[in-house]
Amino acid sequence: MVVWERVTELTKRAQEKKTDAVVWSIQLTSLLNTAAVSLPSAELANHLVSHICWDNHIPITWKYLEKAMEVRMVPPLLVVVLLSTKVVPNRHPLLHPAAYSLYLHLLNKHAFSLSSLVNSPNYPSLMNYIHHALRLSQLYECYDVTHPQPHPGVVLVQFLFTLVWQLLQASLQDEGLLQHKSLFFVDPDLDPNRDLAMELDTHVNNKHTLLAKNTSTAIQFIASFLHNKLTSRILSLVQRNMSAHWGAFVDDLEQLATNSLILRTLKNLSPESFFPLNLKLSWPLSCELKKKMKVSSVLAASASASAALSHNDSSLWIPIDLILEDAMDGHHVMAASAVELFTGLVKALQAVNGTAWHNAFLGLWIAALRLVQRERDPCEGPVPRLDTCLCMLLCITTLVVANLIEEEEGELIEEAERSPTNQRKNKPTIGKRRGELVTSLQLLGDYEDLLNPPQTVTWVANQAAAKATMFVSGHSGYLEYTNVNDLPTNCSGNLWHLIIEACIARHLIDTSAYFWPGYVSAPYNQLPHSIPNHLPSWSSLMKGSLLTPPLVNVLSATPASSLAEIEKIFEFAINGSDEEKISAASILCGASLVRGWNVQEHVVFFIIKLLSPLVSPKYSGTENHLISYAPFLNVLMVGISPVDSVQIFSLHGAVPLLAAALMPICEAFGSRVPSESWTAATGEKLCCHAVFSNAFVLLLRLWQFNHPSVEHVMGGAATPALGSKLGPEYLLLVRNSMFACFGKSPKDRIRSRRFSKMISFSSGPVFMDSFPKKINKSPQSLTSTASGSSNSSGSSLDDALMKLKVPAWDILEAAPFVLDAALTACAHGRLSPRELATGLKDIADFLPATLATIVSYLSAEVTRGVWKPAFMNGTDWPSPAANLSIVEQQIKKILAATGVDVPSLSIDGNAPATLPLPLAAFLSLTITYKLDKSFERFLVLIGPSLINLSAGCPWPCMPIVGSLWAQKVKRWSDFFAFSASGTVFHHSRDAVVQLLKSCFTSTLGLGSACIYNNGGVGALLGHGFGSHFLGGISPVAPGILYLRVYRSIRDAMFLTDEIVSLLMLSVRDIACGGLPNRDAHKLKKTKYGMRYGQVSLAASMARVKHAALLGASFLWISGGSNLIQSLITETLPSWFLSAQGLELEVGESGAVVAILRGYALACFAVFSGTFSWGIDSSSVASKRRPKVIGIHLEFLANALDGKISLRCDCATWRAYVSGFMSLMVNCTPLWIEELDVGLLKRVSKGLRHLNEDDLALHLLELRGTSLMGEVAEMICQNGL
Repeated sequence: MVVWERVTELTKRAQEKKTDAVVWSIQLTSLLNTAAVSLPSAELANHLVSHICWDNHIPITWKYLEKAMEVRMVPPLLVVVLLSTKVVPNRHPLLHPAAYSLYLHLLNKHAFSLSSLVNSPNYPSLMNYIHHALRLSQLYECYDVTHPQPHPGVVLVQFLFTLVWQLLQASLQDEGLLQHKSLFFVDPDLDPNRDLAMELDTHVNNKHTLLAKNTSTAIQFIASFLHNKLTSRILSLVQRNMSAHWGAFVDDLEQLATNSLILRTLKNLSPESFFPLNLKLSWPLSCELKKKMKVSSVLAASASASAALSHNDSSLWIPIDLILEDAMDGHHVMAASAVELFTGLVKALQAVNGTAWHNAFLGLWIAALRLVQRERDPCEGPVPRLDTCLCMLLCITTLVVANLIEEEEGELIEEAERSPTNQRKNKPTIGKRRGELVTSLQLLGDYEDLLNPPQTVTWVANQAAAKATMFVSGHSGYLEYTNVNDLPTNCSGNLWHLIIEACIARHLIDTSAYFWPGYVSAPYNQLPHSIPNHLPSWSSLMKGSLLTPPLVNVLSATPASSLAEIEKIFEFAINGSDEEKISAASILCGASLVRGWNVQEHVVFFIIKLLSPLVSPKYSGTENHLISYAPFLNVLMVGISPVDSVQIFSLHGAVPLLAAALMPICEAFGSRVPSESWTAATGEKLCCHAVFSNAFVLLLRLWQFNHPSVEHVMGGAATPALGSKLGPEYLLLVRNSMFACFGKSPKDRIRSRRFSKMISFSSGPVFMDSFPKKINKSPQSLTSTASGSSNSSGSSLDDALMKLKVPAWDILEAAPFVLDAALTACAHGRLSPRELATGLKDIADFLPATLATIVSYLSAEVTRGVWKPAFMNGTDWPSPAANLSIVEQQIKKILAATGVDVPSLSIDGNAPATLPLPLAAFLSLTITYKLDKSFERFLVLIGPSLINLSAGCPWPCMPIVGSLWAQKVKRWSDFFAFSASGTVFHHSRDAVVQLLKSCFTSTLGLGSACIYNNGGVGALLGHGFGSHFLGGISPVAPGILYLRVYRSIRDAMFLTDEIVSLLMLSVRDIACGGLPNRDAHKLKKTKYGMRYGQVSLAASMARVKHAALLGASFLWISGGSNLIQSLITETLPSWFLSAQGLELEVGESGAVVAILRGYALACFAVFSGTFSWGIDSSSVASKRRPKVIGIHLEFLANALDGKISLRCDCATWRAYVSGFMSLMVNCTPLWIEELDVGLLKRVSKGLRHLNEDDLALHLLELRGTSLMGEVAEMICQNGL
């Protein structure tokens, strides 16, 4: 204390004598040296500032303070901090405006010298002093680690941000623009009892002038901080890691830029240039900003390619086309929601392609439109697809867009809730993606060819166009009374009108879309001459009409247009009479389910809710309450049994919920003896066996119970990877997970607004233990059937079935023994094939649920291979000879057109065709079924089973099966030929590889011999499949064929190596302009693009990116996350360690090929990861991402450290490392936050050895608050 008293005496004496500042500083230095006080001294800084404020606030003392700062007697920035806490609150004209002016001078002089601060020896202790002086732990408690000494770099960031924000709030307050309580030392320290107006009037105008000048200076300093290269980079760390505070800071900046009068008077600064674009945005940054970030040399080289490439190029969105087409496989039911699947995919593609959101939305719409156009004139078959395709376009795609918009707006709500100020909580939560959607929809109207509607929905499209026309004309209330045929021809509509209606129905846009240019051709001013009141319609229902038979027929055939209409029907289904309930169930399962695109998701969940009726409070019976609902439940289950209806439930992710609703029905009716019956809606008698069979068969279709377990080794993009998960237990786990996760985020709260308040599900978990009867009799147990011979005869089967009065579960348990006896009798000649088929049909007719047993038993017996073959000679068994050769020729044509080289598969015409006996029995059973509505729900169960079983048998079993079915249903012959053509891939890896190679060459347009020279989506997927082109069966594009056969590949693990090899071959061909090696010497380089004989590196990199995108899509579709994990952790490290199978390239072209290979592998790896795990943590699959990426980065770090010896080309390795890390930084920054800090430091160090300093810094910057301090110090030390 004595030394500081002497300092005060020395300073006061110097003040009185007006001693020069230099002399004072020499005297003070001598005094402090004598007292052993080390300089610069934080205590001296605090003492001098306290001395000035405010007893010695005179010019000479400020000169002393400035001199002390110049000669480093005190830390300059500490003085600035201490002054900020005292001077800024006293800047008012009645207090010390001159001090504020001096403070601004010192701030400008010293605040930009951060590099010297970080390199000073007392930097840590100084930062600790600043931390306490500014009370940073209180200001930023959410981001401040509760440690007595926080990281100096973190304090540096927060200190700089605090000074800038303090200036900002002070400037706002001085102009009367601050709309919230200040967070800093800003508010004037005035006596509340003073009359400020009177005192201001008595002062001279110079103080007002000084106040305005100070505010002007402060605003210019704020702009300097925001534009300075060093300070803006440090402030960007706040933007990245302190988003809530940054959002409030940006709000204040916008308030100043918009309303400041002083800012408008400045000559060298304007509101538009006040703060740069990159600091206006919240994290993550927009794609426009990402393009400006030069992160690595590899990415910089590809930037020109991205700029030259149109964002609407179909190649950018190929994964969407592939997954859309894959989801249309009617034989495959997804447990996961297609909405969630495509939401993650669109986010991933928007990130990796670096496009604006309107381009992403447009790519999604166009891909869905292409899907519909491929089904305009479909080939006839047992699986209709058009309604499912329209569901995908008009419902699923719209819900994906809604998800993306709600996700952004949910994040805005969450950010506002965390905001340290209150002004953000009252701001509207309208995100930018909503506006981007409008842009994409307006652009979509230009794609007239894609918007041409299929013939079956032309009338509906015209209705939508007429609705808009009537609305624009002011006659919207008369639409339902106007005959569309009476409207002028300019009311013709297309798919654009239906898409707009779907968006309006979900409140994504409003009816202002009707006024867009070109949406309505011309107003319609003619009203209907008479308005009939007797026509039944949905409006009649809403006005109170009863559910009369004519009205029920109309409502069943006409889809509802609003949620209110569906809710009205639901009320009838809950509270109506028994007849009204059945009528309501019929309506819900009618057109509103299949083509009610504006309400489809609501209909799906209403139906599931109705399948689980609650126990009535008045119910007093002892039996299960579901028994009394038998006719009602049967109508619902039969109504949703068609293929397209089940597929719609699958696309909406409702399969787990549907399975959980069907299990109690199976449990109740399967345990009951058929002692009573009910009258069904069709008039036929209904027993508990029939209700059970409808429920059980529908339940079985919800997973691939009939597939051999070997086919479940790998899962696809939307399929679990292990066969053990593909059962009812897995579906219940998915259902439980859905309810456990939903509703906890702002995004879910926004999404819940779309759903009806009338519907709710029990959120409690459901397990298989809840169904004791079903546990031991599920289809899984049926595959392990009794084998061996039996002397039983099936001659009296009909009589036995008529007398059989036992529960359905007992029949299912006994059925395998009956089947074994019958098959044994047929094998020994005691039972003719015709009698065997008839007996199987009788069993299936008596209890259709036994079809599951029949399928499981016969499939197991085929696998055992102990039965003698059945000769398909036309005597004992049906003969395929009539059209077998035609089917064979069609198969060859399909395979030849796809580019797959397959050996001759001719069948010896002299010997009769044979099938395994169980397969022949199965085939004969299926042929006995009539193709009508009453049997459709059973055929769609056994049909796919027959195809899967036949495809797994030796050639030519599948062509024989296809030929016999083509004889039965000639109009399906093309379908069976196409199904049979995929059989060659079940047994030949080489054929699969050739098919994949054809997919690459056709899509990329490589090779002069390629039949698809133009490339792109059109070459990959073509026009779908059918015989409506060229007067016969049309060539099938390779992508279509692969999507129909990949699920039958026995071991998909080999695909990883093969796709990598195909990618490398494609890179070489791209680098050579798609020409053979012998012609590569003709190539020249040009910066203007790619023509024959000329190769542009930018164009090559764009095509390489397309190749990687294609390869990642096929890998993800074929094997899901398992294959991608194998790629990242095993295949790629092995490739770099060996690099086998690559031709050595020489010369300049060899160096280019090496770089392109590294870039291709980097894109391939990152793209695959984004598809599988997403770019954020919203999916369940993302939980395994940190471990997999961590393993790969460990490999990269070891290689960069020299701990691993690589055998690949150095240029390839360098391009891969920089490309992989650049893509992670630019496209998947959230991945980096999950990784170990030490591992990231090692990789960052290795990147600096590769001269990728900026990339190394960005990598650490994205890790979050844990490395924010170190990154800030690196920025200062490097002078960035």
